[in-house]
Amino acid sequence: MLDDDVRQVIASTRRFVRERVVPAEAEIERTDAIPPDLRRAAAAMGLFGFAVPEEYGGLGLDMSAEVQLVFELGYTTPAFRSMFGTNNGIAGHVLLEGATQEQKKAYLPLIASGEWTAAFALTEENAGSDPAGLATSARRDGDEWVINGAKRFITNAPLADVFMVFARTDPGAEGGHGITAFMVERDAPGLSVGPKDHKMGQAGAWTADVLLADVRVPASAVIGGEDGVGRGYATAMRCLAHGRIHIAALCVGLAQRLVDESVAYAATRVQGGGVIGTHQLVQGLLADSATDLYAARALVVDVAARFDDGSDTRIGPSCAKYFASEAVGRVADRAVQIHGGAGYMRGVPVERFYRDARLFRIYEGTSQIQQIVIARQLLRDAGVR
Repeated sequence: MLDDDVRQVIASTRRFVRERVVPAEAEIERTDAIPPDLRRAAAAMGLFGFAVPEEYGGLGLDMSAEVQLVFELGYTTPAFRSMFGTNNGIAGHVLLEGATQEQKKAYLPLIASGEWTAAFALTEENAGSDPAGLATSARRDGDEWVINGAKRFITNAPLADVFMVFARTDPGAEGGHGITAFMVERDAPGLSVGPKDHKMGQAGAWTADVLLADVRVPASAVIGGEDGVGRGYATAMRCLAHGRIHIAALCVGLAQRLVDESVAYAATRVQGGGVIGTHQLVQGLLADSATDLYAARALVVDVAARFDDGSDTRIGPSCAKYFASEAVGRVADRAVQIHGGAGYMRGVPVERFYRDARLFRIYEGTSQIQQIVIARQLLRDAGVR
């Protein structure tokens, strides 16, 4: 059950999204940027730290409360949520999952307040879902580490103040072993960010390459201190479990918007002497989308509860992310179909959301990776090694 304070946060976010962000969607698409006033307002509402514990300046939402909030954030352009999503998700959780107490006290308040935007720098040209190809390296030089490598498709890189950089510190180790997470500030000499990527969708959500050329960081930059050396990938995997539920909830929010847009169009578009919603084949499309939405929402709520009580932190998150991301793709496709030719035109929300939704089946683990995670865990539980 959600307490009154959390309900108030969710309600105020719902109003803000629908009254302030939705009307700005066309501007965000045109300018490929979130208006500064929306960023300031989001920070004032505590959205940069909703998943950060209260002791570090955040709202301290558990997973069950977080998904209810993200349902509301997902109702509009994904770029709005992306602006602070990494602070609460995979970047901020690197600190929550792996940092020392001193590191948490020093850096989490900066992230929770929105003073810092954090980025999660794991993906490389030859290393994404599979860490075996991770080429970024870090070698010890006295009291410092020297990092060299290149990261790709890093969300919020063009505006990030700090990067959670994953580098191989044991060149002889294989797979996810021997990888360490470092906290590297943007002004570190040798760190540079490439130009913004030109993407299919999600305008306003910026990604770019991050280059590290002999970047020197102190030993204190190792997340987790000395105990964190070689444990970075395990930390990343724990962060991704949380992130997968978060993305699943985002997909539910977008599916709700797409259903609303579809129903509104079907109820007003006249064709053949009546509104198209009276045609049974259109009704079938609406029914299928509503069913996908209901199923995805129920799955996410159940998985979040199991994540909170610790009973399922692996299969559930992958199932939720897999189903919800595939479901919102189906709902987006039907929304375009219901709109007909209008749904193929730029400037119509469902056309934009159709492009935006495609990414959800790729990042934080592709649908195919989720299938592997789910199946392997089922077989492991059955005694297959």
